Amino acid sequence: MYRFLLTPRWWGINVFVLLAIPFCIFMGSWQLSRFESRVDDHRTAQEQVSSEHTEAARPLTEMLPVDKATSGRRVTASGQYGKQLLVPDRELDGKRGFYVLTLLRTDTGKALPVVRGWLPGAADAAKAPAPPAGEVTVTGALQASETPGDNGVSAQGGLPAGQTAAISAASLVNLVSDDLYDAWVTLDTADSGMTAVPASAPTGTGLDLKAFQNLGYTGEWFVFAGFVVFMWFRLLRREVEFARDAELGIAPDEEPETGSSREQAHEDASTPVR
Repeated sequence: MYRFLLTPRWWGINVFVLLAIPFCIFMGSWQLSRFESRVDDHRTAQEQVSSEHTEAARPLTEMLPVDKATSGRRVTASGQYGKQLLVPDRELDGKRGFYVLTLLRTDTGKALPVVRGWLPGAADAAKAPAPPAGEVTVTGALQASETPGDNGVSAQGGLPAGQTAAISAASLVNLVSDDLYDAWVTLDTADSGMTAVPASAPTGTGLDLKAFQNLGYTGEWFVFAGFVVFMWFRLLRREVEFARDAELGIAPDEEPETGSSREQAHEDASTPVR
């Protein structure tokens, strides 16, 4: 009854099934691992941000370049404050305001952008307190350069002099003459009555749409594997039923052609078309 499994048609079907099922399971498992990796990155990033005030600060140069492992970690740097800029349209605790960004010229010859705090309202240089004079040592959370248009960072241009939309070396290179670090620091304690800006998790570590897309793709690939198995059993069952009917001499249901109908068909065929 199962001799049909040895036919070329069924050899092709079986080979396809044997290849399709492991492939679907592999792709589903890979998508699931991507989702789990994003969850682990999110958990690690949140732990780093929440523990930023408890761990010992390390020298800035030891934590560069900024990556997922170092973003949010506490660092310390020394130097003298220089040029000051404002970063408008930044939200904190549900209120709109601006960051006060000051460049710290370090002993290495490079300048480190330091967010000294946040103030409510429209960006106004008159509201921003002047930075401390002389040699200072700052301690805060290390952050990666921002990308305009991502994570709420404004991409608008044409800002007034002394303002920047994003905190990054690429955005500041045309505004200052200093050689800049490709990173910035937000102080643990804000200066002069400003509100400290909390550190943010590094890009790509949140449970965003991409993470849940990975989870959705996981389900799709496992459904595909189940569908392949279902269709194989369905085809097998139908083929077995046909083979059993053939052994019992049961022909497919067809309307028998009677003698009168054959005669009528012959007359119809012989009648000339007018």
